[in-house]
Amino acid sequence: MKRFGRNARASLLLAAGIGTAVAGAPAVSAAPRTEPVTEPVTEWVGHNAAALGTIDPAAPLDDQAPLLRSVRGATVVGLGESVHGTREETRLKHRALRLLVERLGFRSVAWEENWTTGVQIDRYIRTGEGDLEALMQQMLPQYQTGEVADVLRWLRDFNAGRADKVRFVGVEYFLTGPSAYDAVQAHVAATAPERLAELRGHLRVIRPPSADMWKYVTEYMQVANKQPYIRHARRLHDLVEGLPHRPGDRAHALAVHNARQILWFYEHYGLPEADQHGYRDARAARNLQWWRGFSGDKIAYWSAGAHTADAPRMRIVGPPGPDMRFASAGSYLRRWYGPRYRSIGFTFDHGTVSLGGGKTVPMPRPAPNWFENPFGGVRTAQFTLDLRAPAPPPVRTWLDAPVQTRGLAHTGPGSYMTGGTLRQWFDVIVHRQEVTPATAITS
Repeated sequence: MKRFGRNARASLLLAAGIGTAVAGAPAVSAAPRTEPVTEPVTEWVGHNAAALGTIDPAAPLDDQAPLLRSVRGATVVGLGESVHGTREETRLKHRALRLLVERLGFRSVAWEENWTTGVQIDRYIRTGEGDLEALMQQMLPQYQTGEVADVLRWLRDFNAGRADKVRFVGVEYFLTGPSAYDAVQAHVAATAPERLAELRGHLRVIRPPSADMWKYVTEYMQVANKQPYIRHARRLHDLVEGLPHRPGDRAHALAVHNARQILWFYEHYGLPEADQHGYRDARAARNLQWWRGFSGDKIAYWSAGAHTADAPRMRIVGPPGPDMRFASAGSYLRRWYGPRYRSIGFTFDHGTVSLGGGKTVPMPRPAPNWFENPFGGVRTAQFTLDLRAPAPPPVRTWLDAPVQTRGLAHTGPGSYMTGGTLRQWFDVIVHRQEVTPATAITS
C-alpha cells in the first residue's frame, strides 16, 4: 500500500480533525496599543476580572475562589485551551483541575486522548504502576509535554491511599489500539465461548497487526474500498452488544464500549475528510456522556477550546486548505446538561508556542477583531472573568457579536476560528498575558 511521506503524522492529525497546535498568527498585525486603554470592554473586564496570584500548580488555591463560584453546581466542566503547546495555559488548567477535584469533588478527567491510551493512564494514576515517560510517548503529540506529565503525577499522588480515586478516561477513538480488540475477545471467551469462532472471523480482517497505530492508519487510509472493514467492525460491535447480560452488567458495558471505539475508528476513516471533524466531536461527546453514566462522576473535560466551546457551528479557517466546519463536543454537552455544563476558555495575549519537535512559533497580540484583544489592556498577569456578569450595552454587543479568535498555527498566517458568539462559547475566561513554550519531553 502507498505510504505517506515524512509529514505523515501531521497529515493524520489533520485528517483526524486535530492539529499539532491550536494557535495561529493573525492575517494582519495588531495595531500597537496606546496607554492607558479606556475602551468600554477593557474597562468592564478590568472591573470584573479577578486576578490570579500564581500559575504554580502546587500553590494554595485561595486565588481560585472566584472561579469556584463560577463553576459551583456544574456536573461537567470544559477546560478548553486556546493553544496546545504553552507552559502557562497548561499550568492554569492544572490549577483549575485541582480546584474541581479538591474543592468540588470531581472524580473523573475526560481527556482529548484515545480510549485505549486512557485505560493505561487510568491504571497509572490509580495504582502508581507503569512508566510515565513511556505512557507520555503514547499520548497525542500535543500533550507530550512536561506540564502534562506534572498533571498526571499530581493525579497519581492525589489518588495514593484514597478510596475515592480520580479516574482518567480518553474520549477519542481515532487511534484505537489492539488492546480494545483483546478486551472484546476476552469478554466473548468468558461469557459466550461458542461465539469465539464468529468473532475471530471479524478480527482476522480488522485487528491492527501491531500497536503502531500511526502506521496502521496511514496504510488504512490508502485502502480504496473500506466497506469490508466497516462491515466487519459493525458486525463485531453487534455481536458483542447482543450477548446475553444482566441489567447493569459493567463488564458487558465495557466490552460494548471497546467494540464501539473499534467501529467508530473504521467509520471515521471511511468518511470524506470534511465530514470527519463533525463525526469526531459528536462521538467524543457521546463517550463523555457514556462515562458520566457508567461512573456517576462529575467530570472535568480537558481538551482544546475548539472542542469544549458551545459552538454548534464551529468553523476553523486555515488557508490554503478547506475550512473545517463541525458542531463542537461542547455544543452537545450544553444540549444534554444545560447549565450543569460550564465552558471555561483559556486564552492569552502574546508570547511563543511550542509546535513540537523543538519548533516554536511567535504569537503576536490578538488582531483587533479577535475577542481576546481587549484583555491585553488589563493590568494583571493572569485573571479569571465570568462572562455572565452584568454588563452595559457596549459590552453586551461585544459578547453577542460574531466571535473570532486564533486558528491553527501549522497552517500558516491567516488561520482563525469563528462560528457563534463569545457568550455562547464560554461561561468563564481564564486569561494569561504572556506565554512561553511548553517543556518538551520527547524529540
